[in-house]
Amino acid sequence: MSSEKATGTSITRLFKFHDPSGEIYRLARSGVSVDVLVELFRGKLVEVKEVRGNVFLNEGINYIWRLARGETGLTPFGSNSCVGVGDSSAAALPAQTGLLGTNKYYKQVDSGYPVISGTQIIFQATFGGTEANFTWNEWTVANGCSDDYININRKVELLGTKASGATWILQVVLTIS
Repeated sequence: MSSEKATGTSITRLFKFHDPSGEIYRLARSGVSVDVLVELFRGKLVEVKEVRGNVFLNEGINYIWRLARGETGLTPFGSNSCVGVGDSSAAALPAQTGLLGTNKYYKQVDSGYPVISGTQIIFQATFGGTEANFTWNEWTVANGCSDDYININRKVELLGTKASGATWILQVVLTIS
């Protein structure tokens, strides 16, 4: 007897930089890799945080199947994709359709993203010194920059409080295996 099992997993990496001049922000948005930025600006790197797990949202799973079926008129998760962050600490549930926080901010992915590597898709967005300056408790990936678009996932975990002059780079790696 054989069994089939598909698993969806997630790894999120957050790179926090002290960047009052916005130089790191500009480079990240233009597509310079995080590895290069860490090497160039090691003295401005404040913290790297890695978080595992998330909830794949029903609306996102359904939309992926609709895209696979070839439905027309759908907005793909391409360069228009956005990473959203918010301050809600309410548990993530599959029926949710976006961020729940009072404070939330969606940012279009950086140049060159998303990237597909094997069975993974990697979304990355860079938030500059004046963007999303509040406590980050939740995040999502959507095919547009608001809750009105389709969200693939939602994760709830305290990432920290972003302040003016900081550049935070959020990478969300989603895997189906």
